Amino acid sequence: MGAQLRQIRQRIKSVKSTAKITRAQELIASSRVGKARDRAEAAQPYAREISAAVSALVSHHMRMNHALLNERPDTSRVAVLALTSDRGFAGGYNHNVIKNGQALHARLEEQGKEPCYYVVGRKGVEWFRFRDRRMAGHWSGMSGQPDYGTAAEIGKTLISAFDQPTREGGVGEVHVVYTEFVSMLTQTPRVIRILPLQVEEVEGEQGQGSGLPRAPYEFDPSPEAVLDEMLQKYVRSRIWYMLLSSAAAEHAARRTAMMAATENAQELVEKLTREANEARQAEITTEITEIVGGAEALKHG
Repeated sequence: MGAQLRQIRQRIKSVKSTAKITRAQELIASSRVGKARDRAEAAQPYAREISAAVSALVSHHMRMNHALLNERPDTSRVAVLALTSDRGFAGGYNHNVIKNGQALHARLEEQGKEPCYYVVGRKGVEWFRFRDRRMAGHWSGMSGQPDYGTAAEIGKTLISAFDQPTREGGVGEVHVVYTEFVSMLTQTPRVIRILPLQVEEVEGEQGQGSGLPRAPYEFDPSPEAVLDEMLQKYVRSRIWYMLLSSAAAEHAARRTAMMAATENAQELVEKLTREANEARQAEITTEITEIVGGAEALKHG
């Protein structure tokens, strides 16, 4: 009985230590998720304005042709960018990204397309390496706090692959699998295609149905040169926003997971404490019984 009580007390001590760790992780994630959310929200106006500028440029010059806007005749190879985390303790955050990536992989193979993977985050890189799956490129060490330089490098790499013909190792499409931050309790995995671009045409400043011509624009240098530069920035801004949204989602998922782990640890401590009390009570009862039995034996002896 004494050995059982010691074992239960040792488990209580271990669970309490674990609860301290998960509580600390929860507090750290809570402090970081707000900053990550603010960074994602701050990037939204720029992405929105550059999207409107590209749409206006295309709308005013309908006959302009650009490689990033054109559907490729050969899409036998397709790039897939997967955004995962560098650290664990984030619940199903990485699992959901990989799960959606595998679903995309199956759809692409059904269409006769070969996926070519680019991975962000140490957890995703480890997943691919453990299964001996080839990666065309990978980045890690900044998932929790991404920087624009990495986003620009990723965008440049994907655009370069898209510019090359598939027979020379290029790709005909670029898809991104990431987690969108919706709220502290909701993070939604998403799969979107970013290349070739799908830019919506917009009406002139006079509005729809007015019958008035669009406001004139002047471009310096040429509209083609402006479009080329803006499309490059457009792709980089989209990737930048996805990295920021994924970082906020990662911290929120870690906060939720660590909160649940702390609550489970506290419940387990309460359960083990009851078991320890029961074991202690049984030990005391046994000792009292032995004392009473010995006293009776001495009395009758």
